[in-house]
Amino acid sequence: MNLHESQSRRLAARHARRRGRRARLLAATGLVAGIAAVVAVLASGGGARPKPAAARTGRQLTAAHRGRARPAAARGSTVTGRPTDVRGTVHVPVLMYHVIAPPPAGAPFPGLYVDAGEFAAQMQALKDAGWHAVTLDQLRANWLRGVPLGPGKPIVLTFDNGYHSQYTAALPVLSRLHWVADENIQLTGLPPSQGGLSDAEVRGLVAAGWELDTQGISHADLIALDPSALRDQVVTARRVLQQRYHVPVNWFAYPSGHYNTTVVAAARAAGYVGSTTVIPGWANPAEDPFALPRLRVLGGTSPTALLSQIQSAQSDPAPGGSYSGA
Repeated sequence: MNLHESQSRRLAARHARRRGRRARLLAATGLVAGIAAVVAVLASGGGARPKPAAARTGRQLTAAHRGRARPAAARGSTVTGRPTDVRGTVHVPVLMYHVIAPPPAGAPFPGLYVDAGEFAAQMQALKDAGWHAVTLDQLRANWLRGVPLGPGKPIVLTFDNGYHSQYTAALPVLSRLHWVADENIQLTGLPPSQGGLSDAEVRGLVAAGWELDTQGISHADLIALDPSALRDQVVTARRVLQQRYHVPVNWFAYPSGHYNTTVVAAARAAGYVGSTTVIPGWANPAEDPFALPRLRVLGGTSPTALLSQIQSAQSDPAPGGSYSGA
């Protein structure tokens, strides 16, 4: 082989290697582009555009709402700790509040009004005594999966009905303590013009870490309702709140503490994990989660009296409540 032929072959081999590298580069580029296209399609929800809402059937709309409610509920959970898989056994007092303001003249139930200054003193006394506030979902996560409840003694603060003062008076006090609470809201009967929470205020409570639960649509006497009306109170209320505020709404508070086996069955069927009553005592993991006791805090209760009320309910639960075994 002469020198010219040798140089020609080396040159041809070099061109061949360059063409090979260029082909591999083009193939890799195409693969990356293909992956990017697939990712883009998946991120957009698929290749086909969804039908407009007006064109969907009722069944499709129901399925779509259900599909949105589940991940939204997970995003809105107040449980943030890691499970230890060792079930908790802690017994916890659950306090019940209503209006955080002095009672107006002629109020039919003045005991349900706790002055804002009085409330602040009560919360500070609880903190000084070693208590700290948790939510019902956090308590259940501890009982079932061992999720830690933090340092100190856990206590649950619940606020019934959805009064405006719970946002304007209770929230600032609890925020200063870095505490949370449970709001048992009813959907009708307390418009903002009559002292109820506005939509923005409910969202403010949720943003502050409060848990949103419910007493139903209208605070009705559930044991007096027919099956259809009962279902509407417990099912519709939960569904509306889930879709409106993107929270789980796992707990039901029996209006005025009235419930029976039929009401309990309806709450279970609606997907709640438990309910709270007005029967005094401390909540514990061994009892029926659909009959958790609560301690009603009345106006005029001093901080010292509140601490005594809590302690007495643990050692010697008072009889009472509004359960009807019918």
